Amino acid sequence: MDGENRLVLVLGGARSGKSEFAEKYVLHAGNLCGYIATAEILDEEMAERVKLHQSRRGKRWITFEAPYQAEKVFPEAGERTDAILFDDITLYLTNILYGKDAPQGTTAEKAAVVRERMHTLLDAAKACGRTVVFVSNEVGNGIVPDNAMAREYRDISGWVNQQIGEAADQVFYVVAGQAVDIKRLAFRFA
Repeated sequence: MDGENRLVLVLGGARSGKSEFAEKYVLHAGNLCGYIATAEILDEEMAERVKLHQSRRGKRWITFEAPYQAEKVFPEAGERTDAILFDDITLYLTNILYGKDAPQGTTAEKAAVVRERMHTLLDAAKACGRTVVFVSNEVGNGIVPDNAMAREYRDISGWVNQQIGEAADQVFYVVAGQAVDIKRLAFRFA
């Protein structure tokens, strides 16, 4: 798998083991690994989460900070590393929807902006010539949220996961630390 050009999506709930699985996958794919970090450290709790992730990574990792316009770091990451981990889509989507330069309008209008941004991101990932593993939360398995903003986020997040899943060569769903290759098992219409 070293240096192979493929897209992988790793989905799961909170504390499912998805990031650990994705890190191992990337380490198997290359000797020197890129880590595209999408988190902005805005509070103490987020700082602790970042420390936890950093403590698992060693000298084989180069970090690329990209809370916004992550497509711009793929050329350098592809040039400097053998495989890339994008952790994670969930935070990146939050940054797009609610951070600086957030789109305005209806959910459908915001979703159109996000769809185009994800298309650009996927194009950059494919163009870098490396295995790229995207991590994302599956947020649609719970009850319907009681407020419009949370419903909007849940809906757009689900559409983004579908968009990346369609483009990906492999899609893994992680539950209790166990990864299942759901794209391989998926039903296909003829």
